[in-house]
Amino acid sequence: MLSLNQIIDKALAGEFLDAREGGLLYSEAQLQTMMALGNKLKQQQHPNNVVTWIIDRNVNITNICLSGCKFCNFYRTARSEDAYITTLHDYIRKIDEMQNLGGNQLLLQGGMHPKLGLEFYKQLFRDLKSHYPTLRLHALGPPEIVHLANMEGLPCKLVLQELVDAGLSSLPGAGAEILVDRVRKELSPAKCSTKEWLDVMRAAHELNLTTSATMMFGHIETIEERLEHLIALRTVQSEKPSGHKGFLNFVPWPFQDENTQLRKKSGITNKVTPEEYIRMIAISRIMLPNIPYIQASWLTVGKETAQLCLHAGANDFGSIMIEENVVSVAGASNTFDADGIQQAIYDAGFEPKQRDQDFNYVRRRT
Repeated sequence: MLSLNQIIDKALAGEFLDAREGGLLYSEAQLQTMMALGNKLKQQQHPNNVVTWIIDRNVNITNICLSGCKFCNFYRTARSEDAYITTLHDYIRKIDEMQNLGGNQLLLQGGMHPKLGLEFYKQLFRDLKSHYPTLRLHALGPPEIVHLANMEGLPCKLVLQELVDAGLSSLPGAGAEILVDRVRKELSPAKCSTKEWLDVMRAAHELNLTTSATMMFGHIETIEERLEHLIALRTVQSEKPSGHKGFLNFVPWPFQDENTQLRKKSGITNKVTPEEYIRMIAISRIMLPNIPYIQASWLTVGKETAQLCLHAGANDFGSIMIEENVVSVAGASNTFDADGIQQAIYDAGFEPKQRDQDFNYVRRRT
């Protein structure tokens, strides 16, 4: 077993740490050491002083979902009085508002609706693109792709290709939670397995579809399972075809517990401290040398902690989140507008650059 200093040297050389090495570093290294290492690795990849951010809008296609995840209090059954499917009229109103604020990407998240099939989503994407030809659709996620593939009796790769042909621009890393089946079976047994989630992303990478990756932590998982999650993402990224984009960013955030079944029935609450979150950002940068952007989730941890993360390996500040419903109803209450998010980045000592989902810089309208 390598010593702590040898593990640090291995990481600085750009080599993949194994789970034992990552675990030792996470548990034994001082926070300042972790931050310095994460920051150094970030600077090796990105020697500029830029932190990226984006304007987009998160619109929920529907709140009807059969998954019944224990950490989610947003979903409804089809019989619920407040169940809905967003109408085209509402999309148009919301997109117009977003574009007036300088954004051009719709983050479309839905539930695993028991009746909405592939044709519904294809028609939705075509309708939106017919009204807004340049609109970017960052939509669905691996659980929805697996759900649609099962409904239609089609391979996931074909489902993805048909959605791309209808207007899908990029695939979010939604529904990852923790990519370990022990955890998934407890939290969200109706969702896709770890292998299915990863295989959807493999298919997306073969199609050269831009993807992101996520982790929701701080509930029933162990530190070892967090590292297993990171290694799984790193492995899939290393398998992508040469020249294809793969995972462009990774976004870890702590479980938001307010009114969730995990809290009400099991007493599990979010105990992730600012120090632990910063440590997770650092270990993410260290364990994922082949994923270029690490995002600090200001929405769930607040401005000050997120700013510190920019000195621990993070180099993206995410979206101003014009609209967000899922983690907000579970207790995430932080907000930013475009001026505020840029000022926060400046105040942390960095240069803010607005981006799109492919991490191209976007010139802001004045």
